Amino acid sequence: MSADGSRPAVGAVVLTMNDRPEEFPAAMTSLLSQEGIELDVVVVGNGCAPDQVPDGVRTVELPANVGIPEGRNIGAANVKGDLIFFFDNDAVLPARDALCRLAAEFGRDPRRAFVQPRIADPVTGRTLRRWVPRLRASRPERAGTVTVMAEGVVMVRREVFEAAGGWPGHFFLFHEGIDLAWRLWDRGCVGHYAPGVVVHHPATDPGRHAAFYRLNARNRVWLALRNLPAPLIPFNLAAWALVTLWRFRDPAALRASLAGFAEGWRGGHGARTPMRWSTVARLVRAGRPPI
Repeated sequence: MSADGSRPAVGAVVLTMNDRPEEFPAAMTSLLSQEGIELDVVVVGNGCAPDQVPDGVRTVELPANVGIPEGRNIGAANVKGDLIFFFDNDAVLPARDALCRLAAEFGRDPRRAFVQPRIADPVTGRTLRRWVPRLRASRPERAGTVTVMAEGVVMVRREVFEAAGGWPGHFFLFHEGIDLAWRLWDRGCVGHYAPGVVVHHPATDPGRHAAFYRLNARNRVWLALRNLPAPLIPFNLAAWALVTLWRFRDPAALRASLAGFAEGWRGGHGARTPMRWSTVARLVRAGRPPI
């Protein structure tokens, strides 16, 4: 809550590379229009000096692109608030009370460490499967406890975010949300999906290129090596390999994925802190076993 205890204190983190001259102003306008909260905003220029930043909004200029998760970590360290809202710079909050309603969800269960709204395309209203943080994604309007998140539009309780070590900055891109969610669950927390709060985001393809496949595969290995009890690692990675072989028929995509898989095994995953078996059991009961 804010200093007077009346309104939630939210720190919002927005990354930019100055590559969305139309979307970024719309995102910032919707963010700064939020009501019912104490809002502190920082824009992080990931390898650039941020352009088109509204008056009164602080900026952090990074001399090089450090990747999305590390950029968000830096942003989180530069905003105030008991809650941190991570916001893609091509998203829009269509309602002025969106952040207030998200913040209220934390009060309904003290175990909630993160709350994700429903993300929908502004034109079609469609919610992509990858935006629904559970395996059964056919009903994106169904609320409930979740074990993963869509990293680009999510609110996190600062206290547990910092206790868990924040985003895995060295991942650069892909799967950092699973890593953080697992570590939050291992601290006894849960996540919540609040589809009644809608955020607009264009339903674009994230770009299937060699770097996508390589980083996706590398980070899958790192995710397992960092977080899973040793007996589960081969099951997790075998399941990932089978899914990869089934999905990717393009030889170039398979080669890039195999290169990323090998890169992940060579190291660089960071400190290994395997989750407790009780956390594994909780994830299974929540419908998302870590394999």
